[in-house]
Amino acid sequence: MVLNAVKDLTAYGIRHHLIGPEDAVYAGNQLLDVMKLEPPADFQIDGGDGSRPLEEILKELLDDAVSRGVIEDGTATRDLFDTRLMGVLTPRPSQVISQFHQYYQESPEKATDYFYQLSCDSDYVRTYRIVKDRRWKTATPYGDFDITINLSKPEKDPRAIAAALKKKQEMYPKCLLCRENEGYAGRLDHPARQTIRLIPLTLDGARYYMQYSPYSYYHEHCIVLSQKHEPMHIDRHAFASLLDFVHQFPHYMIGSNADIPIVGGSILTHEHFQGGKYEFAMAKAPIRQTFTIPGFQDIQAGIVKWPMSVIRLVSKDREQLCDCADHILQTWIHYSDEEAGFHAFDGDVRHNTITPIARKRDGKYELDLVLRNNCTSEKYPFGIFHPHPEYHHIKRENIGLIEVMGLAVLPSRLLKDMEKMKETVMKGQDVSAVPALEAHAPWLKEVEQRHPEIAGSTDGNLVDSVLQQEVGTVFLHVLEDCGVFKDTETGRAQFARFLQTLGA
Repeated sequence: MVLNAVKDLTAYGIRHHLIGPEDAVYAGNQLLDVMKLEPPADFQIDGGDGSRPLEEILKELLDDAVSRGVIEDGTATRDLFDTRLMGVLTPRPSQVISQFHQYYQESPEKATDYFYQLSCDSDYVRTYRIVKDRRWKTATPYGDFDITINLSKPEKDPRAIAAALKKKQEMYPKCLLCRENEGYAGRLDHPARQTIRLIPLTLDGARYYMQYSPYSYYHEHCIVLSQKHEPMHIDRHAFASLLDFVHQFPHYMIGSNADIPIVGGSILTHEHFQGGKYEFAMAKAPIRQTFTIPGFQDIQAGIVKWPMSVIRLVSKDREQLCDCADHILQTWIHYSDEEAGFHAFDGDVRHNTITPIARKRDGKYELDLVLRNNCTSEKYPFGIFHPHPEYHHIKRENIGLIEVMGLAVLPSRLLKDMEKMKETVMKGQDVSAVPALEAHAPWLKEVEQRHPEIAGSTDGNLVDSVLQQEVGTVFLHVLEDCGVFKDTETGRAQFARFLQTLGA
């Protein structure tokens, strides 16, 4: 009975401290209004089962709303409606901010623990969907990479990302990252945001807001967005803001996508950072070579052993660290190396930038600077330092901050494709004869040549293991494609030439 589901959702809110027991009647009546239900005279909101799985309660309510014509059936309309229901239970922004600051007085970690749990309990972070994502690790010469197939976010075309940067923002809110999303009811082309909550922060003197990502690619995946709807920009302020954040939240790492198309992330129109409570493979990577930059002798500098071109700076002095990072950035912006296949400018169009990542470790601040270039060529129209065409069947979207650090975010289409590959291989079929695998056929034939034991195998676990390892290896090659200076003898010599321009 749907009225019992209303009771259960109210009880869920109390059980998870979204509302207090005193709020039960008020919240229950709000839920009845949203559901357009008129209960009988003897209806009591108390007595619901707050331990029922949230997904189960919401499904019952959504199915009822569809059956009575309250909403149309469809993924978008159901998501808009269940967010509206959960918005009834989610505490007001001022309450959340006040509670966050109370916990912060005890410890920054206790504050983020509270805020993350709230984001999950309110269903802004839909944990029951995230657990369905496919995840595994792949061993590489650079450490264990995290490989994920994300089932909740669509794959984006790099050209669409670049076009969005030039498009005039005429809708409200202007983008998914604007603070005006807080409480917004959404529409078919824009998700509902009644359950999102933002924590105001001051970073390098500017106003930012922290929230959590609804896709949660890694543990406590947070987003720190600028108050202003302005394009991404990497400069000294960005470095200072990242270091200020880890000063305030030393148990988190944080980084920024690059600020130009191809090498930037999926949203370039709004200044934002991404952080969280997770140690990526790149953070564990050792230094391959140390060097000293004149004027910054107190800063430990080195090249990270990584498939992309990464400089790591370590110091207790944040100001000096920012100055050094800005010196590297300004030098890199104007640096060209025709032998390495790139140049800095085409007229006024800039091609060089940096993907920065900050963390605090052993009382010192670390800043990783990943050198990026977005030049294109006739052979590589999507980008010379972008996943090359032979890997687009696995990954064609921009390589942004998360991938740079060693976590592959692969499109949901791959889950079905890998199941079909497994079925085809175990049957001993010719992959070329399977239309659904046409894009994967050349690669899968190479996999079968490297692993003849999987053809016709009855061991499904073996086939899964091989396919996962090979997909992870493709991601390694993708990162190698994106490295401006390759991890080869020639590439290391090219990297050394750039360091010489720094005076190193």
